[in-house]
Amino acid sequence: MRKILSIDGGGIRGIVPALVLAKIEHLTGKPVAHLFDLVAGTSTGGILALALAKPGVEHRPQYSAGDVAALYEDEGATIFRKPAWRKFLPAGNLLEERYAVTGIEDVLERYFGEARLNEALTEVLVTSYEIERRAPFFFRSSKAREDAGYDFPMKQAARATSAAPTYFEPLKIETGGAKGYYALVDGGLYANNPAMCATVEGQELFPGEELFVVSLGTGALTRPLSYRHARTWGLARWAKPVLEIVFDGVSSTVDFQLRQLLGRRYFRLQPKLDESLQEMDNASPSNIRNLKLLAEEVIREHAAGLDQLCEMLSS
Repeated sequence: MRKILSIDGGGIRGIVPALVLAKIEHLTGKPVAHLFDLVAGTSTGGILALALAKPGVEHRPQYSAGDVAALYEDEGATIFRKPAWRKFLPAGNLLEERYAVTGIEDVLERYFGEARLNEALTEVLVTSYEIERRAPFFFRSSKAREDAGYDFPMKQAARATSAAPTYFEPLKIETGGAKGYYALVDGGLYANNPAMCATVEGQELFPGEELFVVSLGTGALTRPLSYRHARTWGLARWAKPVLEIVFDGVSSTVDFQLRQLLGRRYFRLQPKLDESLQEMDNASPSNIRNLKLLAEEVIREHAAGLDQLCEMLSS
């Protein structure tokens, strides 16, 4: 049986699945890249997938899940840092993306360096969307090994998958070939929960073999959108709620589909979020602490299931 890991998007809330994976690594004594045959991710989940598959020494990953969880705590404020001049813009964030890309690009440069997709220690699938061709775009380690034209630096894949509209500007990747370039944004627009994409990729990579899918969410939204208020919203007021609806709705739909398709060969962890924890870009120390407490609660409530999962992954 082939084992697949899928990690949702969710910005700073990625610390929750990162800490769950740290617990899995602790219980099994093995790194994620050695437990799973394929790791897929979208946005923050894509960054996690790439980091956990980045090679270190002696065929072991450079980063543990605990190391990557610390990224959110140590670098969150750098990634989600607003330049001082932007608060003086007319109409606030309506005229510009919320954050400059310098912060996230500096962090990705330091964490990924010159590592490329073909070097991943396990198969990796990271989602993005090409806005000029109007088509999904996948960073795939399997394709990177076959086609040098698709062997992108991991830092570029991480930047593209996390280019959430209204938060960060799109990424332009020059190809040097006939295609010229790709213009990429966050894959969460169609696959915030990339588990179905990962399942299809698994069928292609491992034809005829049974698949077991572990899917980790970054938290389900619970804050209601009041009809009384929403009925009077225009384009500007709908921009942020629409993005939240797309991300959350896609995640829930894929969860339903895979429960029907795989049954007992599917394991999903998705905590419900208090309204105070729902923001994707709140990197304040207090919010990070509360997200860590949520991860501890999830691990505690699902202790028996995680023990069984780790036994299966280790076998």
